[in-house]
Amino acid sequence: MSDAPTQSAPPTPGPGDSGAGAGGTHRAAEAPMPTPSSHGKAVVRPGDRIFTTLTTGSAIFISVLIAAIGAFLVWRAVPALSRNEVNFLTSREWVTTDINAMAFGVLDLLQVTVLVSLFALALAMPVSLGIALFLTQYAPSRLGRPLAYVIDLLAAVPSIVYGLWGLLIFAPAIKPFATWLNENLGWFFLFSDGSGSIQGGGTIFTAGIVLAVMILPIITAVTREVFAQTPVAHIEAALALGATKWEVVKTTVLPFGKSGYISGSMLGLGRALGETMALYMILRTTAKSATWSLFDGGSTIASKIALGYAEFNNDIQAGAYIAAGLVLFVLTFVVNAAARAAVAGKKS
Repeated sequence: MSDAPTQSAPPTPGPGDSGAGAGGTHRAAEAPMPTPSSHGKAVVRPGDRIFTTLTTGSAIFISVLIAAIGAFLVWRAVPALSRNEVNFLTSREWVTTDINAMAFGVLDLLQVTVLVSLFALALAMPVSLGIALFLTQYAPSRLGRPLAYVIDLLAAVPSIVYGLWGLLIFAPAIKPFATWLNENLGWFFLFSDGSGSIQGGGTIFTAGIVLAVMILPIITAVTREVFAQTPVAHIEAALALGATKWEVVKTTVLPFGKSGYISGSMLGLGRALGETMALYMILRTTAKSATWSLFDGGSTIASKIALGYAEFNNDIQAGAYIAAGLVLFVLTFVVNAAARAAVAGKKS
């Protein structure tokens, strides 16, 4: 007889042994694969098909709606623009009383809109950042939650209430400080004499501060929620390496939430660009051109449209204001595109 060892074939696992062996447990823990059809293709469940259809339809509907709004603005603005006797984008005039001699331009309105919005954003961004860091990293729960609710309530205050407060209470209170800035820092273009009256208070300086208070809760809410999602493991790792509280914030919280902070700020800027009633009440109209000074008066695009509401009974006159609204529409798109580009750049 041969003494050579005999090798037996490995047993074929049966139906009950599919999870046995070294790899059996791993295979059993895997997610179930989609059930193949008779043709070898995965079967899509009705719920998935319905959800996909609804989400795709919603995206298409919003895109079509925005395109329809833009087309409507262009359609209604073209008749007025064809009668315009000056360059719409470079002129500072606004004369629409006679439809046979119309001369209107958006440059002055655009300048005031951009300046008051950027000034408000420059004031609101650092304050919102500080509040969000305090609520998520420093404040105890018994203080942070009520304070967060109070800040969120600022977004629920109507614009007209902000306008009344800014016109009747805040403007007289801020007048001495505005006068001091003009007298001592008047050599700088932002604080030089403008087209508005400092004593009257209806300037971009006053309106910008009120607008900053209005967009503060929007930026704070978005930033706070993003900072709160910072992975706990990252924070604990920094603390384990001996980092101080500020070093933890600087090395983990801020890098993680930077894109959300930028997104919230751009959301606040979009809110500032379209604000109407508060600026309509605070800003004093003036016949002088804007000079890029915070002590300018004038109108934003939105407040100018509200101011000229009485002329909307004539399609040609209304078309001039619709043309200004079209510029604001495009400006909002540019701001949103810049925000998305900035966020994408931070993530890459």
